[in-house]
Amino acid sequence: MTAIAADAGPQWVNDLMDALGAPGAGLAIALENLFPPLPSEVILPLAGFAASSGRMSLLAVLLWTTAGSVLGALALYGVGALLGRDRTVAIAARLPLVKVSDIERTEAWFLRHGTKAVFFGRMIPIFRSLISVPAGVERMRLPVFLGLTTLGSAIWNTVFVLAGYFLGANWHQVTDIVSTYSKVVLVVAVLALVAFVGARLRRGARQATAAPHPHDDQDTRVLRRPALPPEAPAGSAPRRGHPGREAP
Repeated sequence: MTAIAADAGPQWVNDLMDALGAPGAGLAIALENLFPPLPSEVILPLAGFAASSGRMSLLAVLLWTTAGSVLGALALYGVGALLGRDRTVAIAARLPLVKVSDIERTEAWFLRHGTKAVFFGRMIPIFRSLISVPAGVERMRLPVFLGLTTLGSAIWNTVFVLAGYFLGANWHQVTDIVSTYSKVVLVVAVLALVAFVGARLRRGARQATAAPHPHDDQDTRVLRRPALPPEAPAGSAPRRGHPGREAP
């Protein structure tokens, strides 16, 4: 196989495809699922460019990259399944600003929208890998998970592989566009996290301000203590008779 130019993309991706062909592209995508910082928006167009150069079959690239996506997602699903709900809740309870109720609400949301989350999540940078973990924690039925992951991954991979295939030597233009998309997604995620932390801190401050001080309660009790009756003069005999009636 003719080597791909060293400046055409990450060298390790070039080496995999030079050594293994289309299966090398699939292996690169599997690693990208396990390590989200690895850019699929670089690997896929580069594989499409390699197919347009006749170095590998376009169909083989599409099949192997989709298989690699499913394999990586399945590994993360297994991590979530091994972690389990109880361990997830226990870990979350130890995190600052995170409450068990947050996990329960997230769980309820995933139970209602999990299928859409897995399918569309495969087309969102960063989340396309992470979405497999809660699917494993919630033990989504494996055939459903595999079907949604395969379909979502096939759509994502096909778009980028074909873009690289038709752009040829200009395949990097796809990377430039998707890099902007990835940055927007990352900024939105960071802003959402900052908003969550800010709301939690404000709520904690309000609760601390509204809580009564223990010394305040003690002072109130002292102020409200009923006054004692005046002492009788020394040597006087105590009155006898029915309460409310004067003694004869």
